[in-house]
Amino acid sequence: MRLHPAVSTWTEEVLREVLRFSGPADVTLSRYFREHPKLGSRERGVVAEAVYAVLRNKLVYTNFAESGMGAAMRRMALLGLADMYGVDALGGLEEQESQWLTRVLQIDRATLPLNLRANLPQWLLDKLVARDGEAGMLQLADALNQPAPLDLRVNTMKTTREQAVAELAKAPIACELTPYAPFGIRIYKKPALQNLTLFQSGAIEVQDEGSQLLAQIVGAKRGEMVVDFCAGAGGKTLALGDAMRNTGRLYAFDVSDKRLAKLKPRLARSGLSNVHPVVIAHENDAKIKRLAGKIDRVLVDAPCSGLGTLRRNPDMKWRQSPQTLQELNAKQSAILAGAARLLKPGGRLVYATCSLLDEENEAIVAQFLAANTSFELMPMKDVLAEQKVALEMDDYLKLLPHRHQTDGFFAAVMQRRK
Repeated sequence: MRLHPAVSTWTEEVLREVLRFSGPADVTLSRYFREHPKLGSRERGVVAEAVYAVLRNKLVYTNFAESGMGAAMRRMALLGLADMYGVDALGGLEEQESQWLTRVLQIDRATLPLNLRANLPQWLLDKLVARDGEAGMLQLADALNQPAPLDLRVNTMKTTREQAVAELAKAPIACELTPYAPFGIRIYKKPALQNLTLFQSGAIEVQDEGSQLLAQIVGAKRGEMVVDFCAGAGGKTLALGDAMRNTGRLYAFDVSDKRLAKLKPRLARSGLSNVHPVVIAHENDAKIKRLAGKIDRVLVDAPCSGLGTLRRNPDMKWRQSPQTLQELNAKQSAILAGAARLLKPGGRLVYATCSLLDEENEAIVAQFLAANTSFELMPMKDVLAEQKVALEMDDYLKLLPHRHQTDGFFAAVMQRRK
């Protein structure tokens, strides 16, 4: 495949913006593509892949770029493109650039210093080495530095997993069943899903297998009162509504009306009518207080560092810091305490994050249980057995990309004592 000669220029332009880390990389890319409507879908895909390659490999590329000629940002862009598509695919290269790229891409990265092999900021590297050892950290870092497959969840109100797989095969889109989530399908290519009848009809939704499992351990049943406390764009809300078979009441709370607005078209496609999106000001909003002690199940997918999603959002590792982590910890504790008030005796509280770090996970749960003796921890192995999920866990759900081929997720299930 031969790339358009201007691809390196486009990549360099958008990279300059992305590497300021003033906002999420996907938002910056979307804005750039809107401002450059002449770029076709193939060119957009190539630029995006190269940008994500730079974000994954920023430390290595910065190190390699010190030896090249010309503007530093162009060197970074060329490294991303050459790593993804090969030097021969790049048009418009000067001979020196071509020789330099060929030379640096032949370097055996396993021989590089630890921080370059891991491509993690030093503070995060230190934390993971202290916990997992160097070998464990590298296994995790290697998995986080690979692009993620595309996972789908089948909406069982509209079709079955078998029918969805058969429909995808006609497209033709090769896929496989997710090993743990009962309604999940995994695709390794990135097809234009929005053109498929399956997607347009709401029969499938994009959702990582780990996220599907979080919704499943809530254990939502027909006719119950359930709250998705930090609903966002509503992937887990839709999974919960499906589990409830469109009965009972399912509240989707979020502090961002923009995020909840993204749920509306998904909701319309899904066919669910039991979902009530509610914008709240904070975790102590009067709208929450009115429901105190009335709810059967609450899912708190708390705002977090997002470090478990580096396969999809590699910019997160460069945008977070020990300071942002401390601010998140305070928010996580406050949200969990606020959400807990909703539960009736015997009600289930699920605290979840897409973080890999103990201080956002076990530490928050331990602190909550110490302060709220009316709640007890339900061992995750029992919850998974109840849900017939074939996963080996102890007290908590800890999903990791190198072990489970999902994003990194954590969850704890607690119950209000009767």
